Amino acid sequence: MQRTSSILVAGLFLCSSIFARAQQTPSTPGPSGNQVSSGSQQDCSNYLDAAREAARNVERDRRTLAPHSDSAGGAQMNGDAALPPDLQQDLAILKAKEIALNKCAQGKDDLNAPPASPAGCSNEELLTFEMSHEGDEEREIPILHVPGDSAFFYEAGMTIDADGAPNAYHPDNIGLDDLANAGSPGSWYGLAKDADGEPFVQGPNDPFPGYYVSATALADRTKAVNDPARYVDASKIPFIVLPGAMARQIGARPGDFAVVFNQRNGQQSYAIFGDVGPSDRIGEGSVALAENLGIRSDARNGGARRGILFLVFPGSGNGRPRPIEEINSEGEKLLQSWGGTSQLTACAVHGPTFPSASNQNQNPTQISAH
Repeated sequence: MQRTSSILVAGLFLCSSIFARAQQTPSTPGPSGNQVSSGSQQDCSNYLDAAREAARNVERDRRTLAPHSDSAGGAQMNGDAALPPDLQQDLAILKAKEIALNKCAQGKDDLNAPPASPAGCSNEELLTFEMSHEGDEEREIPILHVPGDSAFFYEAGMTIDADGAPNAYHPDNIGLDDLANAGSPGSWYGLAKDADGEPFVQGPNDPFPGYYVSATALADRTKAVNDPARYVDASKIPFIVLPGAMARQIGARPGDFAVVFNQRNGQQSYAIFGDVGPSDRIGEGSVALAENLGIRSDARNGGARRGILFLVFPGSGNGRPRPIEEINSEGEKLLQSWGGTSQLTACAVHGPTFPSASNQNQNPTQISAH
């Protein structure tokens, strides 16, 4: 673990020294003759905070791994390839934050370069979401938007939702997801139920006989309540999950479109708001969405701890499920109209630069080789 600790210390020192230089830098002419303000330390404070948070995440990983490391295990830490995936991800994010901070301190803040959009690259906070769900890291997640625009975005981790998949839950708990995530007898919230609150079990003509019928908030209401095809299949459709109260507060409803970015590998996917989740958790997506983003898609053990950027377009849907082709086409139109990935890069202060549109996969629901 010595090498990891050295990286962490070096990263923290770099953050502090860069910020110190930013505070001492006098006003100098910019590339267009404009002045680079000597008060750039205020502008760079967001980058410093982001770098410090990234460094804390690396330190948290280091402390978590330390009790499980022996002398043999420590010898395996000599190369990045041998580092656990979570630590590799957090080190990559820390490096990106340091680069962004360094550019800001040097007056080369590409993330805040004036975009073509008249809305500019400023963002403001709509609200602060308190993540306090059991089993998740407790933290505050800012929900941001460009002033005057209804689309909102936030950075979080991503847990995996299997709801809506016909093989999501089974009475013997052999489904894609743990049955506990569907509720409990008398209080099933992830299963389709009859008038008495009893969950429906699929019959011989259904896709997975003997499995429960798993429900999602977004549904095709022309189909029967006990028909598995009524719901959005998490194993096939890329969808996001939002807390119900927060979604209503911001004006989002099931069926609206979204774009999701994996900041670690640059992969993106269009998605639909397909399900409503707990009021104390944000950052959840379907099995299919995880696959598109190159994230481990196992609903029981998969997901990403952080580094996932969600962009949601309230009021963009029609309240009904959509095929993948429509999710892609509508999502692409909304993203480009909003300003594209360059706009998101400019406005999401805590994110690294994304691939240009010309380098992106023309079919964002496909996984890039990596």
